[in-house]
Amino acid sequence: MAETAGDPDELVVRLRSGNGEALAALFSQHRDRLWRLVSFRMDRRLAGRVDPDDVLQEAYLAAAQRLPHYGADSKMTPFVWLRLIVMQTLTDVHRHHLGAQMRDAQREVPAHGRYQTQSTSASLAAILAGHLTSPSQVAARAEMVDQVERAIAAMDPLDQEVLALRHFEELSNSEVAEVLGIQQKAASIRYVRAIRRLKEVLSRLPGFSQE
Repeated sequence: MAETAGDPDELVVRLRSGNGEALAALFSQHRDRLWRLVSFRMDRRLAGRVDPDDVLQEAYLAAAQRLPHYGADSKMTPFVWLRLIVMQTLTDVHRHHLGAQMRDAQREVPAHGRYQTQSTSASLAAILAGHLTSPSQVAARAEMVDQVERAIAAMDPLDQEVLALRHFEELSNSEVAEVLGIQQKAASIRYVRAIRRLKEVLSRLPGFSQE
């Protein structure tokens, strides 16, 4: 993918006109964020089997195919549009590799303004389990991951997703609001509440460090 320097606003205008070089430049600018998204959202069972870079390559090709429709039909900002395509590509990867094993495939498809629950709680649990400090609990990590996942799953699904988007995907508050189709103030309030609730549920798990 070629890189093209330029003013961000100018790139957006060119993207909406269907310019392929603008797509390449914007994809390159957001590549680290999109890579983090894939790494976070990918099913743990695919670790070592699927390279996030390959998912991004497929997503880029899909974005190039859809580019003529972006300017005419989409009201999304470029990053949110690219993120949506990456998530849809990752869904296809999950279906290809996991098939019938995949959890509730429809929930893995984040249509604009929607969120997923099972995939979010599982991904959050896998990462947060790394904060377990007791040697005995580290040895029993699989069981603890399950406990953490169930604790997170007890949270409001929208709060789970706000937490994932802000804390792990590192989206801005305005991007979170756009992805979920809610007001920015509501997204901010949800995030503060989700952090507080997460600390509450995790504090009940022995051996969990809140550093």
